[in-house]
Amino acid sequence: MTTESRTTGQSASPAGAPTLQARNSAAFWTATGVSRGHEVIRRRGFLAVHGDERAGGRILIQEPDLDPGEVAEVGELVRRAAGPVIVEDPFSSTDLSHLGLRTWQMPIMLRLPGPVDAPALEVTRVRRPEDLGAAERIVIEGFELTAFEPYRPGELFPARLIEQPGVDVFVASVDGVTAGAGVSVVADGIAGHYWIATSSAFRSRGVGRAVMLGALAHLTNLPATLTASKLGRPLYESLGYTVASPSTWWASS
Repeated sequence: MTTESRTTGQSASPAGAPTLQARNSAAFWTATGVSRGHEVIRRRGFLAVHGDERAGGRILIQEPDLDPGEVAEVGELVRRAAGPVIVEDPFSSTDLSHLGLRTWQMPIMLRLPGPVDAPALEVTRVRRPEDLGAAERIVIEGFELTAFEPYRPGELFPARLIEQPGVDVFVASVDGVTAGAGVSVVADGIAGHYWIATSSAFRSRGVGRAVMLGALAHLTNLPATLTASKLGRPLYESLGYTVASPSTWWASS
């Protein structure tokens, strides 16, 4: 369910977008970790979710000025992870090159509050376990999450995920068949979007746009952030998102 919005202390502007994205990502991954029963580690400069062999670990940099002790702890979390690890740095300010991780950048995008068009396809908020399972399969396929194969129901999206405050999963349907999915998170008066995916059988049919429009329809009074892939950026720009700053990602093999 979507939580009541609160006024955030961070500016909804390009300069403030890294912090907005950092905080919203932390809310999303905290909810994910809790719903999976994984350890959530909170520090001043980062938040980490310590998962199992298949889920791996997620580390979210929360401040642009990690101290040496925090950097050392991030390194230790990467080294002792049971599975693959991704570190997300919205500030692009923490050097983790000594850990031997591959790295790339993606843009943080910001959308200011405003109306959106109605989606051209049916979009619903997930309430039933079978719909959550369909969304889970689409995201695993769309993002090529091979660590979650062979498929185990409820591993990526446990039933408890949609019970977490501020978390909503949306699905879009084509002729009654679930064709796309995505997750929206509201925390501290900011909305964020994650795992926007389309089934390969329904590509180039406006499914991703429908998922986004369906989610944004509930969030028109809030600023929203996301981190865009190269392929996704044109869609988000057409929905009113603008590039704010680069986010640096690091990942183990």
